[in-house]
Amino acid sequence: MPVVRLGALCWNQYTDWPSLLAAGLRAEQLGYDSLWTWDHLYPIVGSSDGPIHEGWLTLAAWAQATERIRIGLMVGANTFREPALTAKMATTLDHISGGRATLGIGGAWFEEEHVAFGLEFGDGFPERLTWLAEALPILRGMIRGETPTAKGVHYHARAVRNEPPPLQTRLPLLIGGGGEQVTLKLVARYADANNVGGGIEQVRRKEAVLVRHCESVGRDPAEIERTTGLGVVVIRDSREEARRVLEAIFASNGRATPWTNQPVGTAEDVAEFIAPYLELGYHHVIAGFPNPYDEESMTRFATEVRPLLQQL
Repeated sequence: MPVVRLGALCWNQYTDWPSLLAAGLRAEQLGYDSLWTWDHLYPIVGSSDGPIHEGWLTLAAWAQATERIRIGLMVGANTFREPALTAKMATTLDHISGGRATLGIGGAWFEEEHVAFGLEFGDGFPERLTWLAEALPILRGMIRGETPTAKGVHYHARAVRNEPPPLQTRLPLLIGGGGEQVTLKLVARYADANNVGGGIEQVRRKEAVLVRHCESVGRDPAEIERTTGLGVVVIRDSREEARRVLEAIFASNGRATPWTNQPVGTAEDVAEFIAPYLELGYHHVIAGFPNPYDEESMTRFATEVRPLLQQL
């Protein structure tokens, strides 16, 4: 029976640091397998005119404060940093955490924060994917103990060394996104793990595309860990109460409109929501927990939903 792995994506927007730190510690104490936050500089849910903590420094603090849980960005914005620097940061995080880092990366999408912070955004998503394609050989090479040289249009490196190397023999490289023409082809070529979302029908379609890309590049699809973002999990004894809690959570996050088709309801409802992902082979499911990091939902997801999933 495949092991069901649970992830906690603790939003770093509209929160204070003690609460965000405590959420990461709670995920560890409850036995979650992975802990994630965003790589954004402005809030991305609700009003962007609000507080958010920087992602890499959040990971470093969590890594120091925890002992077991895996840690990463869901996912890093390739446009924010040179890829060689990103690889160096991920390697340092691996040492801080004692070998628990995952390097998550994606093409980035939020123009407002790029303009405000003076970061290059390119002339559209195709160009940013071209940049990502240039970055991946550098990232992968450095975390695999190589000294890559790159002379791309956007990124350059010259026999760049990464010393000390990661503690992990194979620090996982996770690529986020489901673009069918480019992103999933990059997943097939470079990734140890992927992350897609948007509902089960979309994930099912992306899975079929990923398998085809693996065939085209001669990659065994089983080598790539499948992960999916579930959205915001809220668990209560009644669906009505769970819905009220969801609405309050979104209101406290920049007066955001609550998302639809979320894993919200009783523990049985949430397990039923997740079951099709497991059948598809997505055994690492990542639950979103915005501030105020609902303790009841975090606890019941780990203690009630996980056993139900293992029985499926």
